Amino acid sequence: MLKTVKTLWNLLRAITGDNAYEKYLEHWRTHHAHEGGEPLSRKAFFDAELQRRWSGVKRCC
Repeated sequence: MLKTVKTLWNLLRAITGDNAYEKYLEHWRTHHAHEGGEPLSRKAFFDAELQRRWSGVKRCC
């Protein structure tokens, strides 16, 4: 039962994008950690995501 609840919770987090920072950290560790430096903080990551999503023209016509 507990495993099913955890699986559903993780699925919900993935669908809603709530796990974006964890996915970013996993990607950073796999592809960029060898370059040195530090990953973005949680706040800096979400600020960058908001900027990426809402900058520029967002209209259909």
